[in-house]
Amino acid sequence: MGNCFSDGGAKSAAAGGAGATSASPNNLHHHQSGAGGAASNDAVDLYLNSHGYRGLFSQIESDPMAVIYTKGRDGKLEEVGRTEVILNSLDPVWIAKHTVKYHFEILQTYVFRVYDVDSQFHSVPVKMLKLDEQQFLGEVTCALSEIVSKPTRSLTLNLVNGEEHAKDNHFQKLGVLNIRAEECTSSKTTAEIIFRCSDLEYKDLFSKSDPFLVISKAVESGSLIPVCKTEVKKNDHNPTWKPVFLNLQQIGSKAYANLHDYLGISRGDTPLTIECFNFNSNGRHDLLGKTEKSLADLENLLNEEGESLFVPDVVGQSVQNKVLKSRLFVEKYSESTQHSFLDYIAGGCEMNFMVAVDYTASNGNPRLADSLHYIDPSGRPNAYQKAIKDVGDVLQCYDSDKRYPCWGFGARPIDGPVSHCFNLSGSSIHSEVDGIQGILTAYNGALHNVQFAGPTLFGPIIHAASEIASQSLANNEHKYFVMLIITDGVITDLQETIDSLVKASDLPLSVLIVGVGGADFKEMEVLDADKGGRLESSSGKIASRDIVQFIPLQRLQGGEISVVHSLLAELPLQFLTYMRSRDIQPQQPRNSQKCT
Repeated sequence: MGNCFSDGGAKSAAAGGAGATSASPNNLHHHQSGAGGAASNDAVDLYLNSHGYRGLFSQIESDPMAVIYTKGRDGKLEEVGRTEVILNSLDPVWIAKHTVKYHFEILQTYVFRVYDVDSQFHSVPVKMLKLDEQQFLGEVTCALSEIVSKPTRSLTLNLVNGEEHAKDNHFQKLGVLNIRAEECTSSKTTAEIIFRCSDLEYKDLFSKSDPFLVISKAVESGSLIPVCKTEVKKNDHNPTWKPVFLNLQQIGSKAYANLHDYLGISRGDTPLTIECFNFNSNGRHDLLGKTEKSLADLENLLNEEGESLFVPDVVGQSVQNKVLKSRLFVEKYSESTQHSFLDYIAGGCEMNFMVAVDYTASNGNPRLADSLHYIDPSGRPNAYQKAIKDVGDVLQCYDSDKRYPCWGFGARPIDGPVSHCFNLSGSSIHSEVDGIQGILTAYNGALHNVQFAGPTLFGPIIHAASEIASQSLANNEHKYFVMLIITDGVITDLQETIDSLVKASDLPLSVLIVGVGGADFKEMEVLDADKGGRLESSSGKIASRDIVQFIPLQRLQGGEISVVHSLLAELPLQFLTYMRSRDIQPQQPRNSQKCT
């Protein structure tokens, strides 16, 4: 299909070209190398001729086109775009760029399929081509993070016939596909905003309110994910907060909002939600009012009369918005271009994954089906296994050696006392295991080799993670550490844990906590600065930054939003806050390219 004889000197041409899209954090380019190019075919031709085989070999070229799909969690494919058709080439380099939006917190899987377009369809626009009428040449599957985490931001993969023919693929040479991602300048743009409010309501009986703002973005399901928050202002009904910083790529740039205007679609379709809360030490904060505005709308609020806040109000069988006299103002709005998260990754900075697992007796007997640690014979993962795999699958692409420290706590290892930080590897010296599967294997093995005990202490494991991060910092390594703690209970060393976290806030470290089971985690929420003020140690030292994200799993059982999405949404900002506060610049990547 679409083949022609070549004399080896023909130039490549394009048919049915597809234009590139713009205003994107990443553009993907593609280059395919055939199983044999002109040079290799000449060698084969010479070999055949020298052995008397004449007329049996002709150099055949194709008219290839690549089709890009995104693969959902359910395995379904959705087409993203198509390249142009390159005529008469076994080594095509496609010009078309395809816009995709990079989300650190999601494992974004893409499938690239290559087709040979029959010559009778060369005049047909590529979008109109019926793929079942073209010859399938092969495909590759990869995660976007596998591409952007490479220093060159490119990935070369062998084409295969498809997953259903995976066993036979190693016998065939279908060629290779090179994919390159370029980060656009717009994704490096950060908006600095100063908010203030007026006439906030009284919620405390004997004092003024302690307000703070939480700014969230909506995901596809409609659920809200916090992207940043202000500090808490004590006893202030007309507060002005310190500046907040919003990355345009993270929340959706004004370019998209302007495109909505051009198409006649309201920018209010995908707004930011800005909520004002009254801080309560028990973690149950009172809503003082909220509003929904796009980034462009917030810029337009600069020096204006402000925007009225509202609260949901139940009227009969419906929920209506009750408008308040409280108003939100934008005192400052400015944009600047700064180094992005991907700049640091491309420069060789790595994110190292760590895991700590709760083996206290409150989890139940792992041999019984009602235990949180029960290993289902059907293969269905329990909450611990799922959290490890889902978070690990996202983070593993940012760690080159894929060796991960993993610990257990709250149990008595064989022939030893109760330990609140023991190596799951089984070694008394080394805490690291190989790969995500290595963590899962070590987790499972410990279930049979330790005696569940208690209490639930976080201080020792946070100290262990801090020691590794501190040593890396002393060695001037370009690393940032992410520790996942999975627990079923309320911690009994709250102040010691806070002291450890305040100290760790000066290190290249973030702590992710997943609460499993039905325990009351209200004390745990104190550790997460999203739920209130910055942590303060027993000596009076304030944490230099927010490094904790806590998610109780039971809140997410409806399936509207994944644990990973909730846990990791703030991680790039925590990473950048650390780097920028210490004026750490990304190293220059090899073969770096800019999207202009």
